[in-house]
Amino acid sequence: MLREFTCIMCPQGCDISVEFEGATITSITGNKCAKGEAYVTQEIENPMRNIATSALVDGGDLPLASVRLTDVIPKDRIFDVMAEIRTVELSAPVHEGDIAIHDVLGLGVDVIVTKDVDAA
Repeated sequence: MLREFTCIMCPQGCDISVEFEGATITSITGNKCAKGEAYVTQEIENPMRNIATSALVDGGDLPLASVRLTDVIPKDRIFDVMAEIRTVELSAPVHEGDIAIHDVLGLGVDVIVTKDVDAA
């Protein structure tokens, strides 16, 4: 199978072609640096993503606080993590850096607050 990528790892934005069978890569062409090869290899073998979203805040001057993950998670777990974040209701005040969910779904990643929300 052939798949085309535009590399996002550096400003060059290389157009990279990858040939693979299943999860076995047979050819990578078009990358101008090693970062491009590493990027497409991960995308084929084990795609990872980060999430930035918001969580409900009870008693805050804003109804939501922005949150994000402290590290990447497997792409196929995004919807599971989002569902878990939707179950959380933080109590105001919350501060940037507060942990909203420790070790979300046992993935070794925390959900942290990225915006202060004061009490109403």
